[in-house]
Amino acid sequence: MPVLNLEQIKEIIPHRDPFLLIDEVVELEPGVRAVAKKYLKPDEFWFKGHFPQEPVQPGVLTIEMLAQTGAVCALCLPENKGKIAFFAGIDKARFRGKAGPGDTLTLSVEVVKTVHGVSFCKGVATVDGKKIATAEFSSVLGD
Repeated sequence: MPVLNLEQIKEIIPHRDPFLLIDEVVELEPGVRAVAKKYLKPDEFWFKGHFPQEPVQPGVLTIEMLAQTGAVCALCLPENKGKIAFFAGIDKARFRGKAGPGDTLTLSVEVVKTVHGVSFCKGVATVDGKKIATAEFSSVLGD
């Protein structure tokens, strides 16, 4: 059972279709950690061109999914209501496997520290328990 469904996620982060890239949040410790899910439907817009002969989830969109999970984690705190989380940096991104239509991505993000309004996070994306991507990233909150 999700902690946050799609409509509740929309109340926290400003992303909308076609760029709202998480479907539900299944674990949440506000400001500390979050786990979200993305169900990769065969008609996702990126599969038409990446790649027509073998649809593959783009790595950069997986990183964006991790960032949106981190944004929910940060923006669900009462003091951050109505703000936007902007990418400040991406480090150590590694792609270790692939995902495609019909797969479910599990997106786990931990806030490592926050310094002067910049949050530093670690994220892991898995499919069926196998790591497909890892990254460290930072974001800054704005109005």
